[in-house]
Amino acid sequence: MRYTGLYTGVVTITFALVLTASTALAQERVMTLQERMGYPAQARLLNIHADDFGMAHSIDKAIEQALEHGWVDSASIMVPCPWYPEVLTWARAHPQADLGIHMVLNSEWPGYRWGPIASRDRVATLIDPQGYFYNDPSRFTHLDVAQAQLELQTQIDKAQSDGIAITHLDSHMIALMTTRRLFRLYESLGQTYDLPIPLTTAGDYQMPSGEKTAPDALMLTNVITMDPGIPPQKWVGWYETTLAKLKPGMYQLIVHLAYDDPEMRAATHGIPDWGAAWRQRDFDMVRSTQFRAFLRDQHFTLVSWRQLWTAYHRRVPASAHVAARSR
Repeated sequence: MRYTGLYTGVVTITFALVLTASTALAQERVMTLQERMGYPAQARLLNIHADDFGMAHSIDKAIEQALEHGWVDSASIMVPCPWYPEVLTWARAHPQADLGIHMVLNSEWPGYRWGPIASRDRVATLIDPQGYFYNDPSRFTHLDVAQAQLELQTQIDKAQSDGIAITHLDSHMIALMTTRRLFRLYESLGQTYDLPIPLTTAGDYQMPSGEKTAPDALMLTNVITMDPGIPPQKWVGWYETTLAKLKPGMYQLIVHLAYDDPEMRAATHGIPDWGAAWRQRDFDMVRSTQFRAFLRDQHFTLVSWRQLWTAYHRRVPASAHVAARSR
């Protein structure tokens, strides 16, 4: 009986140590990206993103309408393209728009081309014999990475000097994910400009094999985009089936918007994939009441790159409340 007090004290101390250790482990648990953005760990977050802003007037009009109505959450700009000035005018009139830079090193359409905006004698390995960017990222094996860096920095610097509030960076046709050296350039540009880039270890947009990034990097669960081969009558069904299967996480859905008009048909002539009809179908889908009802019924929370930018800088604690915007 005389040992009871000692025994009780030992138990109390042991319990306190276990509780302290458990608390420390809980505090050391890495927050999910959802929690870093102020949402529950089990949330399904989705960013609907429009590529190729500035490529053509038809694309610009569709993306502007989609951003103004909230049918997409963000878009990224192709600075070297002919219709960039139109985007600039719109962006200045809509300073809260969520806009990134769609960094460009290739020009893919046979009859509609663009080239670098840096001095051409300083980026000679980036251009083909006609003076345009190469049309296929597979040709990038010969390019000088320092020249690619100069061109991409020139694109970003121009947009910033023009007054565009950039929220993120991404890569046209995933060109900067094609080789390890280009991926390292991609990541370094994000660090240099203190802007997030979409990183994932799954799907078509995954990092090159063997590449690792910083432990606190902003990693999306997946980036989703439609591949060729889906019949028009199954268009919306493909998107809905693909999204419905998603588990909790942070996803980006990339769409390509435009009107199926004479300009878009001429610009994309000869290549049906991602052409005029494709982009019209994507546009019709994101603005349809059916698709917006589907997102609501599936309890997706739609988020912007501005919110991702905040999470990238870790300025939102896991317990913070962020008002969910749903459609």
